[in-house]
Amino acid sequence: MHNALVSHDYRSGDVLSLECPFTETAVTGVTRYYVSVRWPWWEVDPQAENIRWNGERALPTPAAHEWEVFRTEPAETALKPGDTCLVGIPATVVHVQAVHRFDPPLVTGMLPRPASYLEVLRRGETHDPCLEDQGCTIDPVGGEPLRIELVFRPYAFLEPGDEVADRDGRAWRFDAAWNWCPFDGEQSGTPAWPLTLLFRRGEPTPKETEEVTRATSAGSHADELERWSELTRARPTTQQQ
Repeated sequence: MHNALVSHDYRSGDVLSLECPFTETAVTGVTRYYVSVRWPWWEVDPQAENIRWNGERALPTPAAHEWEVFRTEPAETALKPGDTCLVGIPATVVHVQAVHRFDPPLVTGMLPRPASYLEVLRRGETHDPCLEDQGCTIDPVGGEPLRIELVFRPYAFLEPGDEVADRDGRAWRFDAAWNWCPFDGEQSGTPAWPLTLLFRRGEPTPKETEEVTRATSAGSHADELERWSELTRARPTTQQQ
């Protein structure tokens, strides 16, 4: 079950609530760092060349110092090969660091082939550009019966690429919630509300202009940031795209 968002609607900065019903499966292998289970939702892709998936997925134990949104019941450390367990996602709040899209869908050896991945971080974790592996990726419309709820989208009334003028007359391009490009060349500050929509794939319609003006008639950039930070318990990064 998915909410109204489809894969291409997600964007960096989104705060999501994830859940996946726990489903019975079998433990196929156990090491200090990983527990392998039969993945109950994917199928082998018979047309994938040079890739043959074995039907399993490895989930980290605490010793691996990795975060994975899918968990087992009982916990991974209590399992041994041949055990029956449940695998799923308890209700979890995450924030989207990046969205990766694939056209045509990516060949992974598994079906369904993903058309997009969401790179998500757990609550309390800030993106660190120095870390090669951080967070985890999910296919928002893949084989797992994910329940995804959009909890909060900063600057939901704008679209990437929009150009606006702020209260002080500065012109800005909106790339992402925490990634603003001022046209005056000054790489400082944030847009002062209210905002006037100047460009959206061309000249905006009166309705689009009015919606942005109304949405920013009260509040501020700092208010958007504060609400996002309260939900994510993290700091934003300008690298979000």
